[in-house]
Amino acid sequence: MSDCLFCKIASGEMSSHCVYDDDTVMSFLDIQPSSPGHLLVIPKRHSTDFLDVHSEELQSIFVAVQSLGRAVESATGAQGFNIMVNKGAAAGQMIFHTHIHIIPRFTGDGLRHWPKIEMDDIQLGELSVKIRSSLK
Repeated sequence: MSDCLFCKIASGEMSSHCVYDDDTVMSFLDIQPSSPGHLLVIPKRHSTDFLDVHSEELQSIFVAVQSLGRAVESATGAQGFNIMVNKGAAAGQMIFHTHIHIIPRFTGDGLRHWPKIEMDDIQLGELSVKIRSSLK
């Protein structure tokens, strides 16, 4: 896509601080990182979001994510990392090209965890039935 920022990076039209590049997947440093070493991992072929990416590409993407997670922990001294995918504007997706965040985490880094909501056993049971019936 000619107007997609990540397609421009994948094609070499725009520069990035690339840390990984193969035929299918590319990874580079986020220019607005949540922590030092925050990486973005993208499929080179355009897909709008996680549900749009070809299933054959997912294995390559997540093999790269695993390897990159190890590398970023080693390089930064992080004690862990979060893997995050934002699907859709409501989830915080701002660039509509599939991308996975690898966010290095450090003890006491101040990054917040997900808020918790309360659901009782009946609500959980009803919701699990709805989700199972929606599987395709």
